[in-house]
Amino acid sequence: MSLLTPSFGLLFWMVISFAFVFGILAKFGFPVITKAVNERRDYIRESLDKADEANRVFDSLKQQSEELIEEAKKHRMEMIRQATAEANRIIQKAKDEASRQGRERLDETIRLIEMQKQKAIGEIRAQVALLSVDIAEKVLRRRLDDTDNHDNLISQFLDEIEDSDIIKN
Repeated sequence: MSLLTPSFGLLFWMVISFAFVFGILAKFGFPVITKAVNERRDYIRESLDKADEANRVFDSLKQQSEELIEEAKKHRMEMIRQATAEANRIIQKAKDEASRQGRERLDETIRLIEMQKQKAIGEIRAQVALLSVDIAEKVLRRRLDDTDNHDNLISQFLDEIEDSDIIKN
């Protein structure tokens, strides 16, 4: 017997043992192994589907967040525009109010100056009138000291009165 060539009895019992083990494995082992492989395959497929779904949800959320960011930027720009417009309106209103008050103060100042001017003119006229009366009184006293001058002066005044509009009216 050679070591490389098996005998017929050995081959027979090896085939029977193999068939018996293969039968037991086919009956009990392969269904369990196949079931485990199928469950693993299904688990992997479900995991991939869930990962794909998670990626789709993530992409959707990412897109929604970008849209919200864009909307927030637009809203912020609108608020800035409105705030700027409101600030400009308030500034313009303040300028208009200051201009109006300035004009009122200027008008009041002009009115006060005009009143002071009229008052000063009135006082000057009163002073001039008093001075004129004083001067006329002094002049008349000097002239009336002499009776001839006195008579001449009275006749001159009467002539002037006749020529004036006082008697004609």
